[in-house]
Amino acid sequence: MDRLRALEVFVEVVRKDGFARAAEALGTSPANVTRYIGDLEAHLNTRLLNRSSRKMSLTPSGEALFERARSILEEVQETEALVSSAAVQPRGLLRINAPLSFGILHLAPLWPQFAARYPDVKLEVSLVDRVVDIVEEGFDMAVRIARSSPPGNVARTLATSRNVVCASPDYVARHGMPLEPGELQQHRCIVYANNSTSDEWPFIGRAGKPLLVKVPSAMQTNNGDTARAAALGGMGIICQPTFLVGQDLAAGRLVQVLPGWQTPSIDVQAVYPSRRHLNAKVRVMIDFLAEAFSGVPPWER
Repeated sequence: MDRLRALEVFVEVVRKDGFARAAEALGTSPANVTRYIGDLEAHLNTRLLNRSSRKMSLTPSGEALFERARSILEEVQETEALVSSAAVQPRGLLRINAPLSFGILHLAPLWPQFAARYPDVKLEVSLVDRVVDIVEEGFDMAVRIARSSPPGNVARTLATSRNVVCASPDYVARHGMPLEPGELQQHRCIVYANNSTSDEWPFIGRAGKPLLVKVPSAMQTNNGDTARAAALGGMGIICQPTFLVGQDLAAGRLVQVLPGWQTPSIDVQAVYPSRRHLNAKVRVMIDFLAEAFSGVPPWER
């Protein structure tokens, strides 16, 4: 039995949640996939997968093997890249996770350029606003919007975005312009509900000290585009990053509220697992994104 191939087949079965889909991804037959899994279970003298006509699940032994096998396969791929043309010409599947709005607005237009430059790299891009565990969910890297580096991973800052409190001119005309952060409590605010403290908007006080203002919520949403659309419609005040509302501010569709008060900036980060050797395809993607967002980022131009 080719144990390395068996591990590869096993990992793909788990990732694709099925033998047929794994066979298609690996370019082989379901019968071969079944044989590899059977041989691997026989070699280890343990059941790895619970299989029925409706669903498949990992046994405790399967869960332990999956985590270790995935790491082993990644190390093998990196080692091969170090001593082959892959070190010069990256290739293979690159799994990327990114936030929904940022991924659509600022990453999606870049993928054709990356594909033209690195035609041997196949992209698999997953857009979701929750913070994923890169290793646990099988991603090679992630693009994140954050104020600090993530624990257990390596982060490279690609760009910075300002948070801006803003509203439509129509809303300001009807409800007035707040002059102090505390006055937001008398206004309708649209809250980006990404965590339990989303209704506490941070400001930097005039003495440089942080200030948190708890705002009333006229609407909550876990999607920045929805908050932006509601603000454009005059529904209330939002606190959103310039990568989302920068063009609206420039065009006058939104106006900044409390312009004399600063809000903390956030970093656009490329995040990847801490490893001794950075995979070539991950390295070129990070360099590519750093180049694309170098200087003044597009949302600030």
